[in-house]
Amino acid sequence: MDSHNLIDMANRIGEFFDSMPDREEALAGVADHIKRFWEPRMRRALLASLDQTDSDGAAMSDFVRQALVRHRELLTPAAPTAV
Repeated sequence: MDSHNLIDMANRIGEFFDSMPDREEALAGVADHIKRFWEPRMRRALLASLDQTDSDGAAMSDFVRQALVRHRELLTPAAPTAV
């Protein structure tokens, strides 16, 4: 996964929700959108980039970072089950 692209997409989602008047609802909206429309490996890669101290120049917005931190449990995919 290209972390730059994922961060860019998350920032664009954040720009939409950041205009909402209710901050908590907006943060939850970012997390809900990513949970509903991103596949698990995309969410894993985005959360991994959140944990990296150096993301190779990809700048995650403070708003998106706050949404991911606050709703990390919701966004973390379930561990794959053994077949």
